Amino acid sequence: MDAKRVAAIIALALLALVPPVAMAADAPFYVGLFARIMVFAIAAVSLDLILGYGGLVSFGHAAYLGIGAYAVGILSFHGVTGGFAHFATAFFAAAAAALVIGFVSLRTSGVYFIMITLAFSQMVYFLGVSLNQYGGDDGLNIARHSNFGAALDLKDPVVFYYFVFALLLVFLFLGSRIVRSRFGVLLQGVKSNERRMIALGFPTFRYKLAAFVMAGAVCGVAGALFANLTLFVSPSIMHWTRSGEILMMVILGGLGSLIGPVFGAAAYLILESVLSRLTEHWQAVLGPILILVVLFSKTGLYGLFAIGARRRG
Repeated sequence: MDAKRVAAIIALALLALVPPVAMAADAPFYVGLFARIMVFAIAAVSLDLILGYGGLVSFGHAAYLGIGAYAVGILSFHGVTGGFAHFATAFFAAAAAALVIGFVSLRTSGVYFIMITLAFSQMVYFLGVSLNQYGGDDGLNIARHSNFGAALDLKDPVVFYYFVFALLLVFLFLGSRIVRSRFGVLLQGVKSNERRMIALGFPTFRYKLAAFVMAGAVCGVAGALFANLTLFVSPSIMHWTRSGEILMMVILGGLGSLIGPVFGAAAYLILESVLSRLTEHWQAVLGPILILVVLFSKTGLYGLFAIGARRRG
């Protein structure tokens, strides 16, 4: 078994052990913290599909996170509490938005693509601000968690934790199948040399759009999970700075690895949690740390962990 797979298994095993260890240590705070880490890890994994494998630097990915969260909030506001309705709406609403945004933005490339995705994200952000019925800029409180019945009570922090963990595993598995499939190989070919792929007769626009929609839909599910985690949703979740944070998690963890963004999300949010308690200028401390990781490890934290696992082996 190669070192990278060992590092991935160890990381996922440690995530699975968080609730019992936290309860034994009488520190339930960590259950919530690592649930939040996994929610953002799902969002980061979805971005890595188009960034790490397709070379599409989207600076508006938080829009789909917000759409998924608002799907839960708005349905709850109108008395719809069913979990399947919440998550299906979040999934398809985010996918529809990604289809529209991708159809326009994927006709460009480079900095133009980045700016168009950013512009669309800010349009969605200001749409959220203008929804006065749903709290506008102040946000919207959600009365209760998505209802999946007594067998899956998301009000229980441990049940919710393992629900998020299960979805993370599902998306990692599906993502690995996608990138190893013919579709994934063609997507990587587009990243490497799109002109050559076009010359060979492949409809590259369709492949990029399909990947873009899949990434948006999965991020919408992460948004639905975020709404259940916080029981609150506001336009701030869709701000461009949130997109930057998700992008940072992907780069910090390791581009083009799927499991790498899990490492990146964990590192980023744990550092944020620790440093914000030490100083209000925690971002000034976090910045140099991120720069050092990027400069000295092109494969991100996942690559560093894999090297460590290989040496121990």
